[in-house]
Amino acid sequence: MLVTRKIFLREIRDLIFFFLISLVHSYLVCSNCTGQRYWSIFLFTFFMWVLLWKGNSLLSGFLSRKISWLHQPVKRFVVGIVLTIGYTVLAVISLLAVFEYLTSTTLGDGYVYTLYGAVIITILISFFLHAREFLIFWRKASFEKEKFEKESIAARYESLKNQVSPHFLFNSLNALSNLVYEDQDKAVKFIKQLSEVYRYVLETQEKEVVPLAEELKFLESYLYLQRIRFGNKLDVQIDIKDRSIHVAPLALQMLIENAIKHNIISEEDPLTIRLYAENGFLIIENNLRKKNIMDGEGSSRLGLLNICKRYEFLSDEKVQIAQDEKSFVVKLPVLDI
Repeated sequence: MLVTRKIFLREIRDLIFFFLISLVHSYLVCSNCTGQRYWSIFLFTFFMWVLLWKGNSLLSGFLSRKISWLHQPVKRFVVGIVLTIGYTVLAVISLLAVFEYLTSTTLGDGYVYTLYGAVIITILISFFLHAREFLIFWRKASFEKEKFEKESIAARYESLKNQVSPHFLFNSLNALSNLVYEDQDKAVKFIKQLSEVYRYVLETQEKEVVPLAEELKFLESYLYLQRIRFGNKLDVQIDIKDRSIHVAPLALQMLIENAIKHNIISEEDPLTIRLYAENGFLIIENNLRKKNIMDGEGSSRLGLLNICKRYEFLSDEKVQIAQDEKSFVVKLPVLDI
């Protein structure tokens, strides 16, 4: 309601401005005119301002939605000038024809002068409107860039926080304490893999993207820790041939962590996670055996939301999420560097 009222008041303000400037213009053009002649000139001037100002304003807004000032500024400027002049000539000729028909008068040389004057006025109006549109889009782009940078920083922080969470560390140390008594050689390897996980987290916390090969190497260390904990109850299948592509750091780990956290994992119901590439996406798919809220930790979906926000910053493609009764699927766009 507030927006509608604001637009209404702005339109009333513009109409009052057109009314006043038309009065002044009519007096200057024909100071000796009275009666019907004066008001005819006034109405012609008023409608010309409305057509030129409002028409070009709508045209400018339409072009800015179709042709981006940020990605195609030269094309936007050239197309804007050409269409603006074309619209102006057509609008003025049409208005003059209506004026001559209704008043039964012929403007003669005034026809040409009116047309030239309208084009000059339009160029000035267009310069103002296009400059205004450019500044609005530039300001919007600056705001969006700052917003995405903040969201990217928050997403990286969330990734780091999730990875080094007390819950993950507790489970790892608990598994390690059992290994120390059962198999010391395996315990040493466990410690090495745990250190690899934390080293990778520290190395990538400032990076926007990493090669998939590095991410998968880190993922193997992470999965080694999880397999010690779950054994054959956890089955992670990785089938990706092209490992030269890039991915957001820790994104795959976070998705696997979510699958482990929110699904039942048992001998009767093993958790199967598939990681593969298809049609420009990295796909993480797991069979769905959701825990009860009382049994699990609950889901804030903050980790998944932050991955989506981070990919909005890194790619034009959006993260795709799908779920049915049997599976949960997340598709991450392949990042072109």
